[in-house]
Amino acid sequence: MFDALYEKIGEQSSAAVILSVAVMLLSGFLMTRLTKKLRLPNVTAYIVAGILIGPFCLDLVPKGIIDGTGFLADIALAFIAFGTGEFFRLPKLKTSAGRVIAITLAEALAASLCVFVVTRFLLRLDLAFSIVLAALASATAPASTMMTIRQTGSKGDFVDTLLQVVAYDDIVALLAYSAAISVALSASAGEAFRLSTLLPPILSNLGVLALGGVFGVIMKLLIHRKRSTDNRLIISVALLFAFCGVCAALGISPLLGCMSMGTVYVNIAEDDKLFKQLNYFSPPILLLFFVRSGLSFDLNALIRPTGAVGSVPLLTIGLLYFLARIIGKYAGAFLGCLAVRKSAATRNYLGLALIPQAGVAIGLAAIGARTLGGETGHALQTIILASGVLYELIGPACAKLSLYLSGSYSNKLEEIVPLAAPDREEERQNAVEELIERIRIIQKELEQEKISEEERAFTEAAEEQFASLPIPHAYLATGGKGK
Repeated sequence: MFDALYEKIGEQSSAAVILSVAVMLLSGFLMTRLTKKLRLPNVTAYIVAGILIGPFCLDLVPKGIIDGTGFLADIALAFIAFGTGEFFRLPKLKTSAGRVIAITLAEALAASLCVFVVTRFLLRLDLAFSIVLAALASATAPASTMMTIRQTGSKGDFVDTLLQVVAYDDIVALLAYSAAISVALSASAGEAFRLSTLLPPILSNLGVLALGGVFGVIMKLLIHRKRSTDNRLIISVALLFAFCGVCAALGISPLLGCMSMGTVYVNIAEDDKLFKQLNYFSPPILLLFFVRSGLSFDLNALIRPTGAVGSVPLLTIGLLYFLARIIGKYAGAFLGCLAVRKSAATRNYLGLALIPQAGVAIGLAAIGARTLGGETGHALQTIILASGVLYELIGPACAKLSLYLSGSYSNKLEEIVPLAAPDREEERQNAVEELIERIRIIQKELEQEKISEEERAFTEAAEEQFASLPIPHAYLATGGKGK
């Protein structure tokens, strides 16, 4: 049915593009209705939806449109990275940066090392593929972990350490990927590896960092206090798009620069409302990116005998990558916490919460597939997407288990909702009165959490815009019938 429709209106026509975007958005949304009941993150729903409507299942989106939407990876990474910059406030960095960076380096590099040893020396795959896949293993997806933290109301040193580690993780992943892709390109070209090969990516990353900082300063200058809220959103999106365009023209990833932009802006403007407005604006873009990633997923290549890197089937590589990364993450987090003398609870269970992998890894895999090209690039993206779905399936459960085992949350009502001690002994409540008081506290907290911070920021922006309209409010409120 869809083939006939696209053939009639033209696969590359504006109508076909609009219909395809609508199909992608609706399929992603409908799949979340199922994954919500299974308590799985939305990322999983989006990827699975893309696979189902893709060319290897229902084939609802033309291949030409799939190929033409590769830019979504750059834009989605820009929004993800800019939002990550909010976590790098200087006061917080000064107090805990050293220990957290040590843990992050240990868990990220251990995961990469485990994957490299397995792919290069056990499976004997070529250097270009092994080193890029190993670099991507360092990335962690914080979304499902943060969702679990909010659901359980977890607190404490374990949670603080976890949130900071996943914030730093993406920087390590990008630096590792940038170095790895340069070595891979040299190896693919038949050039001998030299330390000087690493110099260009290091310099380019430093340049992107500096350029992102400049864009952050420009954003601060353009978004001043008198600027209307809708124009703040327009300017920030325009600058992010412009930065992506510059990076695409130079052939480099926008991730590190967008992090720098967000970090510079939040530290010189001290404005976190913009991040919340962007978080409320970006879900459709991120949905399209993950659905598009699912559309690009070659299910046949993963399971058919001819789908291989060298003589090793992709399914074998994917399974070993999946296991090797988990072992590396856990061992690295354990050793990192041991080195900086973290508590036993944090040391023993932090690695469990670092298992999920989507977002940044999928974006970098898409860019890596485009850079490497051919069967190598295609196999790289297929493995990361397949393992990403598996990680997101088990990630939330592992995160919840780690939070429980570390003592970060409790199932006991008296610990979840503590009551203030009475001033006098005769004021002490009986068990029924205490239960009623705890229920009232929970109801009050639920009322406060009905509207997310992102939605509240966006609503405030709309109200400010509404208040600035020259038309009398009473006239609008009564549908034009007011006096």
